[in-house]
Amino acid sequence: MKKYDAVLFDLDGTLLNTLEDLTDATNAALTSFGMPSRTIDEVRRFVGNGARRLMELSMPDGFANPQFEEVFAAFKEHYGLYCNEKTRPYDGVMELLRGLKREGYQLAIVSNKPDFAVKELAEIYFEGIIAAATGEKEGVAKKPAPDTVRAALGELGVDAERALYVGDSDVDVMTAKNAGMECVSVLWGFRDEAFLREHGAEHFVHTPAELWEYLG
Repeated sequence: MKKYDAVLFDLDGTLLNTLEDLTDATNAALTSFGMPSRTIDEVRRFVGNGARRLMELSMPDGFANPQFEEVFAAFKEHYGLYCNEKTRPYDGVMELLRGLKREGYQLAIVSNKPDFAVKELAEIYFEGIIAAATGEKEGVAKKPAPDTVRAALGELGVDAERALYVGDSDVDVMTAKNAGMECVSVLWGFRDEAFLREHGAEHFVHTPAELWEYLG
């Protein structure tokens, strides 16, 4: 018998390489207000805790900047229009997801990306494969709180102990712990193994094929 009935995935850095589009949207917002742009490596370090946190870290003075809300709105507008210009699934991800679905696993995405973008990208890339996709939205605690994970599990009709969480960040490790789930950390995403180990990660895969083997 399979150890798990469901696999829940983070999105950015796990299923999709979204870094260039996130960087472009960040810099479009910043430069439109005369603020300095950020490098792709800076944005890589800033993502994982939602769009507001990304912009807080990207802007001079963060939340204290009097133009924060305007710049944040500009980021959301730009990203809403151009969230799929350079974004692509990581090599092997689509084969993995199709194989898991064929084997009867329930699949979901739980992300701190804005909910509108999660749903749009899930429809573009994973329609008919992913059963539930949720992102950050008003009134629901974002990861590492377990709320969005529990909502996805409820939608799938699967208990936490029968589900695996897969992500690329320290936030994902904490999310799985808070939800009472085992976590596997992928090493093709936005964080490296040393950083993840420092933040409590214990199980690692280097490729989607290794995740397939892990599920056995």
